[in-house]
Amino acid sequence: MLDHTLAGAYNLLVNCGQARAGEYLLLCYEPDYLGYYDAAIVQDIKACALEIGLNVTLCELGFEPFITAMPPHVEAAMVAADLTVFLARAADQLRFSGFNAGERVVVSFALSGESLASCFGTVHYAATLALKQAIDTVLFAAKEIAVTSESGTMFTGRIGVSPEGGDANMRRFPMLVNTPAPASGFAGRIALPGFLVGTGSKYYAPYGITFEGQLFAVFDGNTLIGFEGKKEDEAKANRHLDYIADRFSIDRNFVHSWHIGIHPGCYFDRAAIDHLDSWGGSAFGNPRILHMHTCGAYAPGEVCWNVIDPSLVVDGVTLWQDGVLFPERVPGGAEILDEFDDLRQMFQAPDQRIGL
Repeated sequence: MLDHTLAGAYNLLVNCGQARAGEYLLLCYEPDYLGYYDAAIVQDIKACALEIGLNVTLCELGFEPFITAMPPHVEAAMVAADLTVFLARAADQLRFSGFNAGERVVVSFALSGESLASCFGTVHYAATLALKQAIDTVLFAAKEIAVTSESGTMFTGRIGVSPEGGDANMRRFPMLVNTPAPASGFAGRIALPGFLVGTGSKYYAPYGITFEGQLFAVFDGNTLIGFEGKKEDEAKANRHLDYIADRFSIDRNFVHSWHIGIHPGCYFDRAAIDHLDSWGGSAFGNPRILHMHTCGAYAPGEVCWNVIDPSLVVDGVTLWQDGVLFPERVPGGAEILDEFDDLRQMFQAPDQRIGL
């Protein structure tokens, strides 16, 4: 019988990665001294893989701030493997462009052994995948979507296109968000949570900046109209975008897409402001966070806007209220909760920790 502490690793390998005994697993990992993934998660996944009969190859993968393609030796190892699991930011950086559709590739957004063993990692992958698909269906078919927050966010619109082709082209574990919704059909303003931070595409310095007061980002479709708030905060935000746009020769004012957290077990138990890189790479799956990709006419852009505790109304039905997702209000959601009791239990006591 599998050790209960490895239940999250089993969920990743078998329920998400579809691993079968006798197959070859390539486990690519960042060394823990980089401070992003810890060593325990590597060892737990390796131990589980061996226990279920996989042949395991470990591959240490360093961190490159501006990676554009996998190193050739990693690509060759992926071809030889049946399943590749990344405990490395490189996969997240290349999530929209770096993999072939036919490959079984999983990137883990659980960053530690503790996170993987928690309900965040152990709730059945099929449960959150089914919920994601149900949410995609209702959002992409909606005639009107309205997003608000008590801090002053207000934007409305509709998607009006198919979700096909808009998602990352590898498997995310756990499943955290809906398919990104194009911003082109929306307009309004975003109440920023006191900072701007990168999207995990490229890592630059400073990766995040903070503000003294409440700052709003005003947009219309794919265009940032401007910032509204204290003059010094407006100027700071504009300088930051100018710097990034000049450095990477991208459209500073482009607003690409947005998604919202769907996993009630997603948590961040440190202060976000002290760990903006890992916060931006993992906390966004909590239903308390809506996340917009901006600064660059491609997914995911280089700067994200975050809405904290959003309310989301779809064709008059409130699916999120102040950061709480009500899955039973999503068409098909009640049936998903009936099938997966572990998901139901998480929604009855969602994790509120988002580092803010």
